[in-house]
Amino acid sequence: MDGDKFGFRDPPFFLLTGWMSHPRSKDPLHGITLEKILTELVERHGWEEMGHRISIRCFQFDPSIKSSLAFLRKTPWARAKVEQWYVQGKPAE
Repeated sequence: MDGDKFGFRDPPFFLLTGWMSHPRSKDPLHGITLEKILTELVERHGWEEMGHRISIRCFQFDPSIKSSLAFLRKTPWARAKVEQWYVQGKPAE
């Protein structure tokens, strides 16, 4: 007999795509990288505003995406503030 025990030669489409097994996450940050968050905040507000809003040196003195990423990845409280600010300013979907 060709195919599997159900008579399918190939797996059904929904098994290949996984569309039934992965419901959409309710996490507003799901799939968004920290780098994307920082980049959007810099474009929207600029480093000066970011340094006023969240008082951390990597936003205030010689700011860059690279140095900010390094600091935020090691500092959970600062990352949480940045993520919260991003989510609050994000338009509803």
